Amino acid sequence: MPHTATASATERLSFEEFKKGVLDDYRMVVASREASLIGRREVLTGKAKFGIFGDGKELAQIAAAKCFQPGDIRSGYYRDQTLMFATGMSDMQQFFAQLYADTDIDREPASAGRMMNGHYGTRWLDDSGEWKDLMQQPQSSSDISPTAGQMVRALGLAYASKMYRNTESLQTGFERFSNQGNEVVFCTIGDASTSEGLFWESVNAAGVLRVPLAIFIWDDGYGISVPRKYQTTKNSISDALSGMEWDEENGGINIYKVKGWDYAGLVQTFQKGISRVRETHIPAIFHVQELTQPQGHSTSGSHERYKSKERLEWEKEWDCVLKMKQFILDNKIADQDELTTLEEDAKAEAKMARQFAWEDFLSPIKAQMARATALIQAAAAGLGIAGDPAALNGIVAELNALKEPIYKDVMQAVRKALSLCQGAQGAGKELSDFYQFLKADNKEKFSSHVHSQSAYSAMKVTEVPAQYDTDAPVLNGYEVLNKFFDHTFATNPAVFAFGEDLGKIGDVNQGFAGLQDKYGPLRITDTGIREASIIGQGIGMALRGLRPIAEIQYLDYLLYGLQPLSDDVATLHYRTRGGQKCPLIIRTRGHRLEGIWHSGSPMGMIINAIRGIYLCVPRNMVQAAGMYNTLLSSDEPGMVIECLNGYRLKEKLPANLGSFTVPLGVPEVIREGSDVTIVSYGSTLRVIEAAIQTYLEPQGISCEVVDVRTLLPFDVDHLIVGSLRKTNRIVFIDEDVPGGASAYMFQQVMEKQGGFRWLDVAPRTITAREHRAAYATDGDYFSKPNAEDIAEVIEEMMRE
Repeated sequence: MPHTATASATERLSFEEFKKGVLDDYRMVVASREASLIGRREVLTGKAKFGIFGDGKELAQIAAAKCFQPGDIRSGYYRDQTLMFATGMSDMQQFFAQLYADTDIDREPASAGRMMNGHYGTRWLDDSGEWKDLMQQPQSSSDISPTAGQMVRALGLAYASKMYRNTESLQTGFERFSNQGNEVVFCTIGDASTSEGLFWESVNAAGVLRVPLAIFIWDDGYGISVPRKYQTTKNSISDALSGMEWDEENGGINIYKVKGWDYAGLVQTFQKGISRVRETHIPAIFHVQELTQPQGHSTSGSHERYKSKERLEWEKEWDCVLKMKQFILDNKIADQDELTTLEEDAKAEAKMARQFAWEDFLSPIKAQMARATALIQAAAAGLGIAGDPAALNGIVAELNALKEPIYKDVMQAVRKALSLCQGAQGAGKELSDFYQFLKADNKEKFSSHVHSQSAYSAMKVTEVPAQYDTDAPVLNGYEVLNKFFDHTFATNPAVFAFGEDLGKIGDVNQGFAGLQDKYGPLRITDTGIREASIIGQGIGMALRGLRPIAEIQYLDYLLYGLQPLSDDVATLHYRTRGGQKCPLIIRTRGHRLEGIWHSGSPMGMIINAIRGIYLCVPRNMVQAAGMYNTLLSSDEPGMVIECLNGYRLKEKLPANLGSFTVPLGVPEVIREGSDVTIVSYGSTLRVIEAAIQTYLEPQGISCEVVDVRTLLPFDVDHLIVGSLRKTNRIVFIDEDVPGGASAYMFQQVMEKQGGFRWLDVAPRTITAREHRAAYATDGDYFSKPNAEDIAEVIEEMMRE
C-alpha cells in the first residue's frame, strides 16, 4: 500500500498515529535496503544479468512519496525503487521479477522483462490499448537509461497540467487525464546527470513556461567514479542554478536544499515545496545533499576503487538508514527491541519477495524444459539405426543440468536435437512443431508491440481518397496546409501545436498564419530555440491524452531532438509491452533548398534511429494533410517531413481536406510505364519528372514512377516488386547520402520482396554526394541528384 501523506498543519496526530507512520517509513527503508543488498548478490551469483539499485536514497524517497496524490506523475531515474514501493506504484516482488527479466506482464508490469532492473513505469493502457483512468492513483512514466533523458519528458508531462488548467476547451471530456491541472510531475535525477544539456534546457524551459514540475536531485557526490567537483560549477548544482531562483518580479524556479539523512527536514521541506508547486505551478528544485551510495554505482564495479578511506567511513556514519534509526531512538519513538523486531520482519519480507519472484520466473521455463525433454527423448527412442540416440540423450542431460536455465537454453537444445533428427522418418515431427511454437512464443515475448495493436493502430485507419469539386480552387501549398490546420483546430480540442516561430508569424512558411489569433497562444505556441525540449513537450502531452504537433523548424536541426525521439518515443510502446503510448506528431521540413544546414535529407539516419515511429515523406502539401489526418486518427507517433521547396507550388484543394486519409506503407504509382521502375519520394520526384520529360520520354523510354510516400512502414503490400515484374529494371533515387535511404529501399525490394528474381539488368541507386549540399543553385545542382544524372543512368540501363 502507498504511504499516506503526513498530517497538514491544521490536523493533529496522536502519538500512536505519529509513531505508526514513522515506523512504517523505517520498515520500508530497511526492506528497500535489503532488496538492494539481495539484488547485488543475485547478480554476482549469476541469477541476474546486471544490477543497479537505490541504496542510500531510501529516506529522501520515503519523504517524497508522502507528497504524491492520485494523478501525480513520476518521470524518473533508475535508483527510485523506494519511491516506487512507498507510493504503491511497484513492490518488491515486481522489483525482483524485473531483476530476473521475467517476461510475464503481470509479474513484471513495467516492461515484461524488456528493461534492465531499476527502470519503472505503471500501466496506463488496458489490454485493448485503451486509456485507463490515470487519476485513480499515482502514475509513473516509463524510464529510459540515457542520463537526463527523463528531463524533457517531465517538462512535457508538467506542461500538460498547465494546458489542462488553463485551456477552456479541455475542462470537460478529459477527466481520465487531469483534475483541472492540479497534478504535479515528480522528476528525479542523479546529481552528475545535471551536467547533461537536456537538464539545463529543461530547467530553463520549465522556468519560462511556469509548469508544475518538481525536480529532485539525488546528490551522493559522484558520477560513477568522477567526483562532483569535476562535474558541476561551484561544486553545487543548486548554487550553479541560483541565478534562476524565483523572485516576484522576474519569475524563475524555487530552489530548496535539504540533507538526505534528515528525516524531519526532508518531510517538512518536501511537503511545503510540493504544496507550492501544486498551487502556483511554479517549478521547484529539491537539491538533496549528503546522500550515500553504499554499494557503489552498479554491479559492474566496486566503489572502493575510487573513494578514499575517509569518504567510505563518512558514508557508513551518515548512512540514511542508520540516521533514521538514530532519530527514532533519540526521540524515544521506539526502543531498540522494537526496532530489532521490525528490522528482522522487513528483511524477511525482502527475502520472501526474492524467493517468490525467482520461483515464478523459473516455473514457465521449467515447463518448457520438461516438454523439450519428453520430445527429445521420444525422438531418441524413435531414431533406430537412422541416427544417434546417445547424442540426443546427451542434449537432454546437458539441458537438465542447468541450475539457472533461461528460454535461450530450451530453444538451443531443441534446435540441436532437430539437427540430429534430419533424415529420420517421423522422429522429429513433434519436436519440429514444438520448435516452431518456441519461435513464435519467444517472438511475442521479446519482439512484439513495436507498434500499436489496438483498434486505433495507424495501419488500421481506413483510406479515404481525396475528393475534388469540378471547380476546386488551386492554392499555394502553404495555403492548403493553413486551411487543413484551421479545420483541425476547430474540430479537435486535443490538438496543440508549438515550435520556433510557429505562433505569432504562423511558422516560417506560413502554414499556421493567422491561427494563433484565432485559437489562442495556448493552442498554437511559440517556443524558444530548444529542439530537444520541444520534443519533450510533445512527449508529455501525448502521454496525457492530448494530440500535440511538435514542430522542428528545419530537418537539419532534428538532430537536437533525435535523442528523445529515438530513446523514448520510438521505444515506448515496445519497452512497456503495450503499457503506455505516445501519439506525438513531429512536423518538420527538409530536402531541397539552399546550403549545408537548410537542405537536409538524412533519411537513412532517421530511419535507423526511430523504428517505432512512422516516417512520412509527402511529395506535396495535400499528401501531407492526408498523412496528418491518418496520424490524428491513430494512437501512434509519426513524423511528417514536408518539402521545403513545395510551399509555393500550386495544388488543388480537396473538398474533404479535413477527413481524407493517406494509407501508411502504401506507395502510389504517379506515372505508369513499361521500361524502368523509378522509386523515390519527396522533392526528388519533381527532378525525376524533369528528367523524363526532357530526356527520356523523347527517346521513347517508358518510365514507371513510384512515390513510396512513407519510409516507415515501407510498401507493405509489395507494390514495387509488382512494378518490377513488368519493367525488369529498377532504380532507387533520393537526396540522402550514398548508402542511406536508397540502400534501405534497395534492401526492402531486392531482399524482402524478392525483387532480384525479376531483374534483367543490375539495379541502381542515385543519391546525393557524400557531403552535404553546397550553397546556392549550383550547390544544389551539383550536390544532389539532377535531371541529367538521372537520365544518363537510365539510358545506360536501357543499353544493357
